[in-house]
Amino acid sequence: MEADIAVDAALVHTLIRDQHPDLDGPLTPVAMGWDNAIFRLGPDLAVRVPRRRVAAALITHEQRWLPTFALPVPIPAPVRAGAATEYYPYPWSITPWLTGTVVAALPVPPRRSFAAQLAAFLTTLHRPAPVDAPANPVRGVPLSTRDAAMADRFASGRVPLDLRPLWKELAAVPFWAGPPLWVHGDLHPANLLAGADGSLSAVLDFGDLTAGDPATDLAAAWLVFDGPARAVFRAGLDVDDDTWQRGRGWALNIGAAIAADVSGTAEMHAIGAHALAQVRLDG
Repeated sequence: MEADIAVDAALVHTLIRDQHPDLDGPLTPVAMGWDNAIFRLGPDLAVRVPRRRVAAALITHEQRWLPTFALPVPIPAPVRAGAATEYYPYPWSITPWLTGTVVAALPVPPRRSFAAQLAAFLTTLHRPAPVDAPANPVRGVPLSTRDAAMADRFASGRVPLDLRPLWKELAAVPFWAGPPLWVHGDLHPANLLAGADGSLSAVLDFGDLTAGDPATDLAAAWLVFDGPARAVFRAGLDVDDDTWQRGRGWALNIGAAIAADVSGTAEMHAIGAHALAQVRLDG
């Protein structure tokens, strides 16, 4: 998929010098994702620059809401907001540089060391959201609304068909009856950082931030952990059985989406395969 606009270090330097010259410094390319280019700015900062229009709205959500959160784990709350210009059309952000190893690169069993910590993070995040919280048609919504997408994923041949009855069962679990809560929306191992001591050092990428069913984020129980760590994770949460089972449904939904994406990286496909294997094991 082609980007809407080419983003390189020269462009980012110009944006910083024009809008935040006091922060100008050496830039190091870190990632060139589908949606955003990420650069390290000096030793302590990062720059997140959209490469396509769909990502620009997500940057706006992060700029508006992340600075309002008080969470027990560092997040990339923007320290400066960049604006569109005549030579670059989208908002962009300067954030803290968050240190740690991407959890997707770590073996699964040791992740148990931060299972309780991630549960505490979600307990703090999952608070009633204001009426103007970002809307998201594919996160925080009833699982049954994902039926058509799941049918396509099963038809792709990349998702085991014997998981279809489990999907039907989980999609039929009663929907969240409480108020819409803040939801991260994309809590998989590539969006988590761990420190050298095994603790959770950061939670990244709030682009899918929305309000709705907190079970969306409980998908992490199957996306991130194995059975023993999942037990620790659930013990740190105050959720009922229906919410837990919807979390399992979200893990199946997200795992299937990753598995069916032929353009996905090997890292992401490993995350999808892990999730699909784990949802078979227990609820």
